[in-house]
Amino acid sequence: MSIKNRISQMIDSHQNLKKIVLGYKSFPFYQSLLLSNNCSNSLNTIIFYNINFCDIINLDKVFDQLNVLKSVHIVYCSSLDNDFIQQIINLTKPFKLKSLFIREILKIKSLELLLQKSGGYLENIGYNFECDNGLFKQKFLELIIKYCKNIKFFELQETDNQIIYLALDLIENIRQNINYLSIDIYGSSDNCDSFILRNLGQKLPLKLEYLCLNLNINTNDFEIFLKNSQNTFINKLLINNLKAENILSCIKENIMKKKRVKYLAIMNSFDYIDLFSLKDVVKEFEFYNIIIQKYDDLIIYADSVNFVKELD
Repeated sequence: MSIKNRISQMIDSHQNLKKIVLGYKSFPFYQSLLLSNNCSNSLNTIIFYNINFCDIINLDKVFDQLNVLKSVHIVYCSSLDNDFIQQIINLTKPFKLKSLFIREILKIKSLELLLQKSGGYLENIGYNFECDNGLFKQKFLELIIKYCKNIKFFELQETDNQIIYLALDLIENIRQNINYLSIDIYGSSDNCDSFILRNLGQKLPLKLEYLCLNLNINTNDFEIFLKNSQNTFINKLLINNLKAENILSCIKENIMKKKRVKYLAIMNSFDYIDLFSLKDVVKEFEFYNIIIQKYDDLIIYADSVNFVKELD
C-alpha cells in the first residue's frame, strides 16, 4: 500500500478531524486528501511544515470546501512563488494565515498582496534565509509593520545592523500583543549585540511569556537592558551568552532578588556551561521561587516538530 493511501485511510478513520499537520512532501500529494468528506465540515487547523508548494493548481477547490477552517500555518515551506500566492489572493473566502516562517526570498509585490489579504490574521512570524538579502529583509519587516498588528510570536535571526534597527521598531509596534520573542544574533559584530541590549528593554511589554536572547553579552550592556526592562515580568527567560564574560552576579542582583522571572535557563556557549549544572546556584534561585531549567529543554525552535504540533 502506498504512503498516500495509508494517509488517506488514516484521515477516513478519524471522524470530525479538526487539525492536521502536512509535512515533507509536495502539496499535490496531499491535495486530494484535503478534499475528504472528513475534512470539509470539521477541519479547523492546517499546518504546512516543510511542504513544497510547486505545481499547485486548483487551490481554490481545496479551501472553498473547508467550511470551518480557522487557521493556516506555513512553516518553512518552499516554492511560495507568484503562482501560489496569486491563487491565495483569488480565493473568495478569507485566508486565515496565522503563521508565516520563511527561508526563501519572495517577490515583494506578491508578499505584499498576501499580507494585504491575510496580515490581520498573522500571529507567528520569523525567517531564516539560506542566503543573505538585506533589501528583502528590510521590505519584509516593513510590510509586517504595515499590515500585521496582532503578532504574538516573533523569531529574529539576524546579523545585519540595519535590519536590527527595523526589527526593534517592529517589536515596539507589536508590544501590545507580543508574547514570545526570540532574538538570535549569532555571528554578528559586538556592536550589533550591544545595540540590541541597550535598546530592547524599553520596547518590551509589561509581561512576556517567553524571551530568548542568543547574543554576545557584556555586563555593562546587560545591566542597561535589565534597567530598561525592570517593569517587565518574563515567565520564561532564556539567555545564551556567546562571550566568556560572566553575567551571573548581574542576574542574581537584577533578576533573582527582584523575582522578575518564573523559569530561567542560562547557557554560556563560550565555556559550554549550563546554569542548570551548578546545583548550589540552582538551590539559591529556588529560594526566590525561580525554577532553573536546562537551556535545551526550555528553548523553542520554530522549525521543530514540537513547536509545530502546538500550533492551533
